[in-house]
Amino acid sequence: MNTRTYAHVDELKGFSIKNCPSMPQPGSVLMCPPDYYDVSTPLNPYMAESVGKVDKARAREQWGSLRTVFERLGKPVRMLTPAVGLEDMVFVTSQTLLGLTARMEKVCLLGHMRHPSRRGEVAHFDKWFQENGYRTVRFQDPTLTFEGMSDSVWHPGKRLLWGGHGFRTDPEVYELVAGTFESPVILLKLVNERFYHLDTCFCPLGPEAVLIYPPAFSPESLEIILRMFPVVLAADEREAARMVCNSAIVDAHTAIVPKGVPNAVLHLKALGMDVLEADVSEFVKSGGSVSCLKMMYF
Repeated sequence: MNTRTYAHVDELKGFSIKNCPSMPQPGSVLMCPPDYYDVSTPLNPYMAESVGKVDKARAREQWGSLRTVFERLGKPVRMLTPAVGLEDMVFVTSQTLLGLTARMEKVCLLGHMRHPSRRGEVAHFDKWFQENGYRTVRFQDPTLTFEGMSDSVWHPGKRLLWGGHGFRTDPEVYELVAGTFESPVILLKLVNERFYHLDTCFCPLGPEAVLIYPPAFSPESLEIILRMFPVVLAADEREAARMVCNSAIVDAHTAIVPKGVPNAVLHLKALGMDVLEADVSEFVKSGGSVSCLKMMYF
């Protein structure tokens, strides 16, 4: 069982994604209604430009439309009750990392958020996942930060994690991540503050294809991506800023993308994917998009 972490290209000599064990993909969706969503405290460059500019009625309409898209695709959607004072709780990917062990045990690794204003969200997710059959695991070192599935992305259908670090997550946490999920982790360093989470600039489209924004990565991490994926699509600057890499991929053939990314839509369709557009512009004001608004769970 491989539980190594890989941070450099040279370490990956002899490593093959094809040799990683298969892992089932989750089929249900958890969302949190935007009852208290707002941008009042800037935690990233998008938010700094959008304080006090959220149209809350429009945000609720956009969120509801996205929920309907998942339901029409046959994905059951359950709700996490939002909490007063936690305006970013609508973005449900940062608080936890979900996965299955080799024995198919459902595990939820709890995050430790970089910003104190978001740390109160984690307890609500802890309770929900315990009530829904997950074993929850917590970091013992309170000095380390980890932002869940915003920075940790499963390779489609494989027991392999891609681990982002540089802004919100400390690279040291991936030793525990690898051991908890009995999975290797390939680390990717983020260097552009506008792409502060891995899921803002890295979107696996299937086992062999990925959509990225290249300037978000260190040169060595970009080299790793180019070596490991046979097909690499590069988002342009304008569409990357619209959070195209924060799209959601459903069943490896349908991409739900933020509205207004025509170049990416053409490339995804050329790969044979079905593409659905969702207007999530009110949430892009906070630095999140389609993928941030849903958590796929087992």
